[in-house]
Amino acid sequence: MLRSFLSGVTRGIHTSARSLQASPVSATASAGAAAVAHTGATKRAGVVAVKKGMTAIWDQWGVRIPVTLLQLDSVYVTQTKTPDTDGYYGVQVGAVEAKVHRAGKSVAAHCAKAGVPALREFAEFKVTPDALLPAGTAITAAHYEVGQFIDVQAPTVGKGFAGVIKRWGMKGQPATHGVSVTHRHGGSTGQCQDPGRVFKGKKMAGRLGGKTCTVLGLQIVKIDHDANVLYVKGGVPGHDDQFIRVRDAVKKWGKVAGPVPTAAPDAAKAGQEWLAKEGSDPYLRYESA
Repeated sequence: MLRSFLSGVTRGIHTSARSLQASPVSATASAGAAAVAHTGATKRAGVVAVKKGMTAIWDQWGVRIPVTLLQLDSVYVTQTKTPDTDGYYGVQVGAVEAKVHRAGKSVAAHCAKAGVPALREFAEFKVTPDALLPAGTAITAAHYEVGQFIDVQAPTVGKGFAGVIKRWGMKGQPATHGVSVTHRHGGSTGQCQDPGRVFKGKKMAGRLGGKTCTVLGLQIVKIDHDANVLYVKGGVPGHDDQFIRVRDAVKKWGKVAGPVPTAAPDAAKAGQEWLAKEGSDPYLRYESA
């Protein structure tokens, strides 16, 4: 009795869902929502950068800053999406030139349609109408400003199968007093007959790393326009030569913003640009003493 009632309710829910998907009114409403979704702050396109490793720089006061180098290597806009064709505003970006015979015919044709060389990595970013970029536009490091905050996203370094101490930071068992062979063991994982099972999500040994990680609010402290390299304060997930998704910070977007929709070709910058220091030299108090 109960099973038949539940099956009838399930069929009704599925029928309603199918009718809503097939309804032209819902499609019109979604298109209208996409058309008014831009009535707020400007949302620019991001880029695909290549992580070149970490180093340290010293500012004009001698303060050491750990930085990660992100290079914008052959970044082009490969496709523009609008509500008329795709239902939303978006920009597809590609980076790092690839050999044509390795890129594949579909990728080579897609890039040729945009008037750019075959590229290795692609990413898509939703934008507002005032930040749309035509296909074939080149994006350089001038797309960002020194002092601007960005969000980065990439897979973390995979570390393989790891135990509970390395994976979760567990303490482990005592090294003496009768403990044999189980010093780094996870210990008990369940209870008695009730519930008689191991709960889902239990912290146990398993694969560590290799998952997508997003780091918010990293600041650009230096830009090398000649090499198209961003010097980002702090660490960025992923190994060297990893592709990194870079976008404007969602939580600190109002502090320093880049050009909209991107830097003009005739306003290209050269050389290196540093973050201007504010306040007084922190080491003057030692000299005065």
